[in-house]
Amino acid sequence: MSCRVIVVLLCLSVAPVFAGSKEAGTPDQAGSNVIVDVDGAGITLADFERDHPLALFQAKNAYYDAEKKAIDATMDDYLLGRQAKKENLAVPQLLDLHVNSQIAPDPSDEALKVYYEGLNTTDPFETLRDKILDHLREVRIGRAKLAYMQQLRNQANITVKLAAPRADLTTGNAPMRGAEQAPLTLIEFADYECPYCQQSEPDLNKIEAEYKSTLAFAYKDFPLPTHTHAQKAAEAAQCAGVQNKYWEYHDFLLTSRQLEVPQLKAAAQAIGLNTGDFDKCLDSGARAAAVKANFEEGLQLGISGTPSFLLNGRFISGSIPYEQLRKIIDEELKNSGSSSGLATVR
Repeated sequence: MSCRVIVVLLCLSVAPVFAGSKEAGTPDQAGSNVIVDVDGAGITLADFERDHPLALFQAKNAYYDAEKKAIDATMDDYLLGRQAKKENLAVPQLLDLHVNSQIAPDPSDEALKVYYEGLNTTDPFETLRDKILDHLREVRIGRAKLAYMQQLRNQANITVKLAAPRADLTTGNAPMRGAEQAPLTLIEFADYECPYCQQSEPDLNKIEAEYKSTLAFAYKDFPLPTHTHAQKAAEAAQCAGVQNKYWEYHDFLLTSRQLEVPQLKAAAQAIGLNTGDFDKCLDSGARAAAVKANFEEGLQLGISGTPSFLLNGRFISGSIPYEQLRKIIDEELKNSGSSSGLATVR
């Protein structure tokens, strides 16, 4: 889940790519063919990606997600087929034995009526009874199959070698905490007013504590225009950073969730800042440009909602469950020996 905003990205000028343009229909040195011809001047995909490395980042992530789903489905089919062969069964027989036969008996009509009462419908119970029952069976079978597939996966040594797209993104001047020279860097683009960012904070704190020797964490402001207090809250945290208390103020805001300007100033006093300097910084908009720079960087990445993350350049969208984030971090740790740092979009 994430807070969303509709953003319009201006088309990037293609003029710079003509500096290295090719003849139409001819491959460049890397073997890339010309994809656009303008009055005889050819532009290759390599030219485009060199000059606009982030332009297709979100498209590549969408394609990567589709590839992963297809690979997962293929892997499940393979594991089912292999297990069926071991047990001398057909796959439907295997599923009947280990999945369908494991679901709980159908609930009583009294229990079904409780479910029915929660539906927004004027149809009588007798009309919907069988549909409700079919739905519950489908849900139970789905959960049982997921559990069985996880069991089969746990019994196998599986390595998925599909490479995720990566953004060549540095932390820049973003506030950071965690291990120095860490093999992993997690950058969060977030908004102090976004409820999903607030909900994610306890899980992020757990992740930081668990991976404190291998993970560095950076925060970049992405105040959504639909959140009226987000811009000033981001500026306030930056003003606290001027007094070397960014993280104390950051954590306080996400806990208190009090974002009116008088409350932002009260928070500065609560954590022991020089309130005169803080108020001057906040009222003057001294840190507005720094917030804007973070926001524009997020737009270049195609980010349209918060929270959004980049783990060593690998995009993670939305507030995902702790265990799922932990799994991704473990995957990156496993691969960090061969490719450390922030990798380039490919």
